[in-house]
Amino acid sequence: MALNARSEQLLKTLIDRYIADGSPVGSRTLAKQSGIQFSPATVRNVMADLEELGLIRSPHTSAGRVPTIAGYRLFVDSLVKVQPLAMSTREQLRDELSREVDPSAIVARASNIVSQLTHLAGVVMVPHLDEERRFRQIEFLSLSEKKILVILVTGSGRVLNRVIEVDRRYSESELVESANYFNETYGGSSLQAVKNALLREIQHDSETMQQGLRLATEVAKRMFEGDDDSDVQKDVMVSGEANLMDIPEMEDVRKLRKIFDVFNTKRDLLDLLDRSMRAGGVNIFIGNESGYEGLDECSVVTAPYSVDDQIIGTIGVVGPTRMAYDRIIPIVDLTAKLISNALTSGNR
Repeated sequence: MALNARSEQLLKTLIDRYIADGSPVGSRTLAKQSGIQFSPATVRNVMADLEELGLIRSPHTSAGRVPTIAGYRLFVDSLVKVQPLAMSTREQLRDELSREVDPSAIVARASNIVSQLTHLAGVVMVPHLDEERRFRQIEFLSLSEKKILVILVTGSGRVLNRVIEVDRRYSESELVESANYFNETYGGSSLQAVKNALLREIQHDSETMQQGLRLATEVAKRMFEGDDDSDVQKDVMVSGEANLMDIPEMEDVRKLRKIFDVFNTKRDLLDLLDRSMRAGGVNIFIGNESGYEGLDECSVVTAPYSVDDQIIGTIGVVGPTRMAYDRIIPIVDLTAKLISNALTSGNR
């Protein structure tokens, strides 16, 4: 909604002040903090107008005003001035994320560091199997007469190792031939597509199939069968949940229980992060905008991350609606960009 410059200035001042100390803001304080000479009558009239518009409200216990969800939304969309991150914060983020090579470890560390920097709960959506993991290459190495080490490298750079028992000893040339066949045939395919193709290969196997090709198909199939998706993919990681217990407006046990239920079940949180991923860019859900009762008194700030310019996941924070949006938005945004850089670099 459109406000005149005076109303915008007073609304921004009120929300900035409330975010800073959590106390309802009275007209006298608002007049002093606004930086503009307003008469007390003018301030009272503007506050009355803002309240009538549903942007602020007066708690029963105070004559001061606090922002509503609609007020926060107008503030975030039009009035907030995002603060540039300090160089030390940028360097800390880069340093933390550069310590890891494994994609899952990069994402997990990102969730931890964003939680530490914001003092809120960090959440990150690890991509679904077909979105994150594409087959890049496979290698077969002989360990003993009847044991082969299978090394699978996914498109995201994750390395999976498994020892497979076979019926006889295979020569080095047979193992190389088998790996080459498999890489040429399935390189770039999603792992689910590879699994499905392997099942068809086995079903149509014949005595005329070359032994090396049969080895590639059979061993790789067993490798995938042993690949526990739950070990590779965790839909949502949550870090720093305990930070929420230190926030005054979230001390109510009932509120915390609802939020922690969302963290534990993950379904609603995953859906929210998935919606954010599809929307692209920084997304902010304030209060009941999320559509989930457990997050009604929270704000969720998210940003997507990618590999080779393809969006594959989302990182964000969960905290009270009274959060420092000007500081939190750039932290989440930069962290997502650094994850993308780390994953893309590791994918080359």
